[in-house]
Amino acid sequence: MFWVYKTGPDEPIRENYPFNTAVSSPRDALNSFSTVVITGGSSGIGKSFIHLCAKLRPELVFCNLSRRHPGEINSAERLNHFACDVSRPADVDRAADEVIALIEKEHKPGQILLINNSGFGSYGVFPEPDLLHQLEMIDVNIRGLIQLTGRMLPLLRERGGAIINVASTAAFQPTAYMATYGATKAFVLHWSLALNEELRGTGVRALAVCPGPTSTEFFRRAGLKPGTAPDAMSMTVDDVVLQSLSALGAGRAQVVTGWKNKVIAFVSSKLPKPLAARVGRAVLARFRLSQVKK
Repeated sequence: MFWVYKTGPDEPIRENYPFNTAVSSPRDALNSFSTVVITGGSSGIGKSFIHLCAKLRPELVFCNLSRRHPGEINSAERLNHFACDVSRPADVDRAADEVIALIEKEHKPGQILLINNSGFGSYGVFPEPDLLHQLEMIDVNIRGLIQLTGRMLPLLRERGGAIINVASTAAFQPTAYMATYGATKAFVLHWSLALNEELRGTGVRALAVCPGPTSTEFFRRAGLKPGTAPDAMSMTVDDVVLQSLSALGAGRAQVVTGWKNKVIAFVSSKLPKPLAARVGRAVLARFRLSQVKK
C-alpha cells in the first residue's frame, strides 16, 4: 500500500513505501546553512528552490548562476545574480570565482548548499533537433555540473555543506527519443551517489534528486506541446523542492519525488536493460505521434 501525508513547509514529507527512511521538515533541513549557490534559478525547479528556501529561512544568502535574473524573492537584498551560461566553461569559471570571492568577503558563518539544477532535454530521433543541441545538453547537464562542483568543493570542505544534483526518473532506464538526456541524467545519478560515498567523514554530502514529469519549461525547450505530461503523473515544482529538502534533512543520498515516480523508477530499474529500453521506447513513441510541436 502506498500513501502520502499532505504537509506544509514546516512539516516533514511522510510517504509509506517499501524504502521509507527517516523524515525531516524542509525548514529544519536548512538550519545549518547560511548560503545557497544554485544554477538555473531563473525558472522552474531552480526558481522554486530560491523562493521556498527564502521563505523558510529569510536570513539565507543566495547566489544564482543563470543567463536570466530570477526576479524578486522574499529577501531580495540577499539575492546575488551572476550572469552565466553553464554550457560555457569560461562563464562557469568566472562565475565561480565571483561567488567564492563574495562568500569569503562576507565571512558569514554557516554551511554552504550547492544546488546543481541547470539542465535541459530534447525529444526526437538522435541527433534531432541538431548535433549542436545534443552537445550543449551534455555540456550543461554534465560538464557544467562537474566543473562548478569541483570549483566549489574546497570551500564546502572548509565550511561544511551539501550538494544537491537534480537528476531525473529518466536516469533509471534507457530513454529512446530522449537518448542523450536520459544518459546525462543516469550519469548525474550515479556520479552523485559515488561522490557522496567519497565525501563520507568530510562534513560534506551529496543528494541526487530524481523528479518525474514536472510543471516547468522543460517540455517547451524539449520541443513538446504544453500539457505533455499527464496530470496524474505531473508534480508541481514546489512539491519537488519540499520533498528534496526533506530528503536532505534526513541525510539521504537519493530521492525520487512522488510515490508514483518511485514505483516506476523501482520497476524500470529492475528490468533487464534491453527490455527496459524496449518498454521505454513504446511509452515515449506515443509523444512522437501526438505531442511533438509542429
